[in-house]
Amino acid sequence: MIKNIIFDWSGVIKDSVEDHLFSVNLIFKEFGAQEMTLEELKENWVQPHMDFYNKFLPEVSSEQQEVIYRKAITQRVPKPYPGVADLIRDLKLHDFKMVVISSDLLETVTPEVISFGLENNFLEIAANVYDKEKTVAELIKKYNFDKYETVIVGDSNHELEVGKNIGIKTVATTWGFTTEKRLSTLHPDLIVHNLYELRDAFFKL
Repeated sequence: MIKNIIFDWSGVIKDSVEDHLFSVNLIFKEFGAQEMTLEELKENWVQPHMDFYNKFLPEVSSEQQEVIYRKAITQRVPKPYPGVADLIRDLKLHDFKMVVISSDLLETVTPEVISFGLENNFLEIAANVYDKEKTVAELIKKYNFDKYETVIVGDSNHELEVGKNIGIKTVATTWGFTTEKRLSTLHPDLIVHNLYELRDAFFKL
């Protein structure tokens, strides 16, 4: 029975696929690479994010990438995936313990949590996390989560690989940065296509 949920932020709670494409293409344009379509991005995106950028822009450092990324996000208006805020508030009422782990900057995630109406729903928000495995393990230990009662929800290879390495359940969402076909090759415990399936997963896993 699931009691603890570790949420990725962008691509799961934050509806940021178009914003993400905008950021990637701004970085590509800055360094002279050909821009990607959304379909190409979903076929190629991997995390940690510099694994992706090093594949296409091997000369670009993480510091250079971050400068352009910060410029890109100031040009976009963040929004939650439709209905997800209501789902999270409902899960809180059902006594699920929830945390967020994100590679997004803390300075952007914190006001987004407030603007989405989600403050006081999470035990902790761990942001600006490059490699999530260590942080997830620390969160599980800090809050004394039973691994058999814990699930990580993500939309990329990284969250699913982290969950499997640590020994917790994994749920992949199809509305994020990765195609369902690619997600299926990572063998998550469940792949969900909408919030109804996601809610059911928490009560049935």
